[in-house]
Amino acid sequence: MAVAVESGRVAGPAITQMARRRFRSNQRHEPVTERSFQEYLYSSGAPQTSRTELMRLVRGGEDTFLELKVKLSNSERIVQEIVALANTGGGVIVFGVNDQLRVEGIEEGEAVQDELVRICREEIVPSLIPFIDRIAFDNGRRILALDVNGKRRPYRTRDGRFFVRVGAEKREASPEELATLLDDARPLSYESLPALGASVSDIDEAHLWSFMRAFEGGAFDEASAKDYPTAEMLERHLLLATSNGSEIVPTVGAVLLFGRDESVARLLPRAAVIATRFGGENNQAPIIERVELKGSLATVYESAVRFITRYSDLWDARPTQPRSNADDAPVPARANYQRGVVMEAIANTLIHRDLALRDITTRLNIFDRSIEIVNPRRSAGFAPVALKAIRYGMPERLNAQVAAIFSNPAYGLTPAHGGLPMLLREARSFSNRLPDIAAFNDEFRLRLHGV
Repeated sequence: MAVAVESGRVAGPAITQMARRRFRSNQRHEPVTERSFQEYLYSSGAPQTSRTELMRLVRGGEDTFLELKVKLSNSERIVQEIVALANTGGGVIVFGVNDQLRVEGIEEGEAVQDELVRICREEIVPSLIPFIDRIAFDNGRRILALDVNGKRRPYRTRDGRFFVRVGAEKREASPEELATLLDDARPLSYESLPALGASVSDIDEAHLWSFMRAFEGGAFDEASAKDYPTAEMLERHLLLATSNGSEIVPTVGAVLLFGRDESVARLLPRAAVIATRFGGENNQAPIIERVELKGSLATVYESAVRFITRYSDLWDARPTQPRSNADDAPVPARANYQRGVVMEAIANTLIHRDLALRDITTRLNIFDRSIEIVNPRRSAGFAPVALKAIRYGMPERLNAQVAAIFSNPAYGLTPAHGGLPMLLREARSFSNRLPDIAAFNDEFRLRLHGV
């Protein structure tokens, strides 16, 4: 008996999409082997699939990635099933198959599909885009498959409950499981991890105690800090160290902020910045100079500013003297940038890096008429959702501790303030062009235009 596959596309905006592209097989009968129903949905030549084969595919029953339902009769339970699958790697819910693995079909397939679309949009937070297929048999029986693919975990029901799937069953997530989901989705705690191989001797005590003394008379009392207990200050006062048995280990944030330059380069090599001056307008132009900026955040910040000023001029206001555009000039005139914009861009680059991404390095590229900064920042859950919000100053911080200390005057730097809204406003006022902002392939890109 032949089967036909109907599209699950719904009229209006892109609410649902075809879950998979079907390819007609040249082979009339596929080998008689048992496969999972999920594999069938992804790979089978559906127009040649018989009901007998369909029964053979579902014979294995439910598992972590497959849920079988006779019908959609309890929306609350379906919401929980979808949330559990989305939080546990995704999967498929098939409607029209009973507990004895028999295809009974469903009635009013359009109504079931509409209800699933509503559930995914309104009952699940954040909302899901449903991928729906309807498979219709010649005898009139139909089944419906909902493919759940969660990319913005953790998901929850509208009443705030989190579910995961264990084997063929769902259950409410434990606090430990929820914490894991949160860490996977938003690596906020990476800065708090102990720096592998680090010790208190890797900390630049002069810089640390200079920071602490700035709070004298308030949070810090130098008279009570006998013998300058660096380990105690890091662990109990700043929360920048963890106890590993009898040893105090500085965190990643502590090494970035207060580490000796040579220690940062050794312990966190991917925290370096690759700075390049290109002799043209793109990265295909000849390289004039390329250096690797290493050390603590303070050292890298100051090194980046020096590198930029070596090839550009920083002004507090737009220069009144027009730039020379003489065609016979041996080299292009130096580009001019607003000082606060460049300072803010460098600061944001250093404190908002996603250092959990090991294969992406921060790059500072200087071209003849623009400066481009490329930073590791995972796109899932950020782009395009947060790309507009950050322009209004809505924080999307990965490293809250690092950001707070780096931005504090006690740290010893004088970065600009005002965040991305200030950067956009001042850059446009200075150059009459808004900076270009984009996020894709786990990279955040910012391009400033000079005059």
